[in-house]
Amino acid sequence: MSASVVVIAVLLVLAVVAVLLVLGGMLLARRRLRGLRAGGIEVALRVHRSEPGRGWHLGVARYQGEEFAWYRALSLRSGPDWILNRSTIAITDRRRPTTAEAYTMPAGSLVLHLGRPEEDIEVAMGSDALTGFLSWLESSPPSSVAPWVR
Repeated sequence: MSASVVVIAVLLVLAVVAVLLVLGGMLLARRRLRGLRAGGIEVALRVHRSEPGRGWHLGVARYQGEEFAWYRALSLRSGPDWILNRSTIAITDRRRPTTAEAYTMPAGSLVLHLGRPEEDIEVAMGSDALTGFLSWLESSPPSSVAPWVR
């Protein structure tokens, strides 16, 4: 077997693997978009705020009772990547996205800094999604404390 046949075989295998990876990514993106159409909202999220303008991930969020479940748009996980419980969320700041951040967020987003006991998280969502999020926060059962009021 000549060297050229081996090289062609290796290139063919690499091409097949690349096609499978691209198709798999497209299937994951399609599944996430289907979830968005079925009652999810488009939300960008970042946990590490050490580098200004960086670290944002686009995803789909759903309300599940007392929890706000966030699914990263391109992820191999079948479950949510982050779950935020209503009782542990406190909005500590609101701001407009910087120019460097705006391209990674839904159109017309506002950034909310959520202070939590474990870590600081920022979420960015459009005005309609923000209205729903604030309504969800404020609609906690009467017996609970309103932790987002400071």
